[in-house]
Amino acid sequence: MENMLVGDNARPFHVVTPVLESIALSQAAGTKVYMKLENVQPTGSFKIRGIGYFCQQVARNGCKHLVCSSGGNAGLAATYAARKLGIPITVVVPRSTSQLTVKRLEEQGAEVEVFGQAWDEANKRAMDLAEADGWVSVHPFDHPLVWKGHSTLVKELKDSLDAKPGAIVLAVGGGGLLSGVVSGLQEVGWLDVPIIAVETRGADSFNQALQAGRLVTLPEITSVATCLGAKTVAQRALDCASEWPIISHVLDDVEAVKAIEQFLDDERILVEAACGAPLAFLYSGYLQQLQEERHLGQPLDSVVLIVCGGSAIQMEILQAMKSRLGME
Repeated sequence: MENMLVGDNARPFHVVTPVLESIALSQAAGTKVYMKLENVQPTGSFKIRGIGYFCQQVARNGCKHLVCSSGGNAGLAATYAARKLGIPITVVVPRSTSQLTVKRLEEQGAEVEVFGQAWDEANKRAMDLAEADGWVSVHPFDHPLVWKGHSTLVKELKDSLDAKPGAIVLAVGGGGLLSGVVSGLQEVGWLDVPIIAVETRGADSFNQALQAGRLVTLPEITSVATCLGAKTVAQRALDCASEWPIISHVLDDVEAVKAIEQFLDDERILVEAACGAPLAFLYSGYLQQLQEERHLGQPLDSVVLIVCGGSAIQMEILQAMKSRLGME
């Protein structure tokens, strides 16, 4: 285990990520698109921002053992942070988790336990372990410290861009990124920048909660975008919708997977299906549709796409998703 001082001046575990203009996405969306490349974070996704920050704070308070429920990016972020802090970690993953992810978690030093069919069941198991053994549970998306860590992304946008964007496009799984971005926008004073929150059908717990006006638990996750697969979003995500201009959009798995391939061709970057959802929103002309329906301003100076990344992707996994969706 690699020990690190956790004084007040400890450096964060995330890196400042590039903001690049995408010509291909700009042409598709009919407006200038900037990509915030969270895929280049140390663990491959934005998750290290919030989870790294959470782990540093609990380490200061004397945490002796971490436990995290995650079939992917959150678990990798927590494991990375635990290794840097010299704290042991147990990661509980659902059976839907790929062997690739389990192997990566173990290589980083996590003790991995497989439990339950979906993330929600793995999370209950993690909570039980935390309670029984006095461990600190790292929630993948539902904690104020996690949102605070994610909010740093917006400060970086403000430092990088000449002017505030006309909208921010992002994926919603459990709602941690959404909650963090809203917090960040409030902090930097970009109070009228709408957020377009994109999900895939079969993992659309945020959209269903908005329609119902309360939290909704999906019976199961049927989307291939398993990293968007929280059957219930965080209450904070739903609260954000009443205090911020958020447009919820749901699209099909096939669109998300096509967008992954298009993005690989255009930008030479391979992302997972969760990240394919907001990409598909821009590639498929939905931005223009919202403008025509007057849900968004016209014209927009620019749009920021958060390329949330994702580690659970390889060419083999992409091919398997295409086969499952009959896209051969």
